[in-house]
Amino acid sequence: MKLVVQLKLLPTPVQAAALEATLPACNEAATWVSETAFQRGEFKNFALRKQVYGAVKSRWNLGAQAAQHVIKKTCDAYATLKTNLKTGNLGRPGSRRYRKAAEKPIAFRPQGAQLYDDRMLSWQIPDRTVSIWTVAGRVKNVAFTASPDQLATLALYRDPGGDRATAPGTCRTAPLRPPGRAPRRSTYNSAAHPRLRGEDPGAA
Repeated sequence: MKLVVQLKLLPTPVQAAALEATLPACNEAATWVSETAFQRGEFKNFALRKQVYGAVKSRWNLGAQAAQHVIKKTCDAYATLKTNLKTGNLGRPGSRRYRKAAEKPIAFRPQGAQLYDDRMLSWQIPDRTVSIWTVAGRVKNVAFTASPDQLATLALYRDPGGDRATAPGTCRTAPLRPPGRAPRRSTYNSAAHPRLRGEDPGAA
């Protein structure tokens, strides 16, 4: 179980520009990875990474962690699609809805969610700032705010395992460690822009 708090970023105009350029780049890269996976019939993360990792980094100026998360997000989206097709959530085989989902690559919206981890996003809670990776480089000292009770909860239970961040002027949510639970190793963070998208990976 995770507790969640909602926060708001307060970037400067320069910081905001860097943040706003990042999600479209990540999702354009994810769409290209998806098309490549679909053409080659390769949907496993490790195998696909060997084929596209270098191009994702160089063509879209993504860092190593961001590139890996883009590839994993794509594989996860196909795994979800496979499950939905198998369970009949997208209609019966041969139906129009089924064929529409199965017969073309998954595309990602420009502002779809993007995974982060602690190497891409770090918190300076006493200063109420974060340091976050963008395609323009590391952006430091990005201010955030929240209601007093949300800030107090964040300070008490911040879990390094993951965050759901949003773009300038919107909400940031952070999973928290419930009382009595030992800290766990970092896994993933999620970014969604321009508004919180729940667990939506950003697939169109």
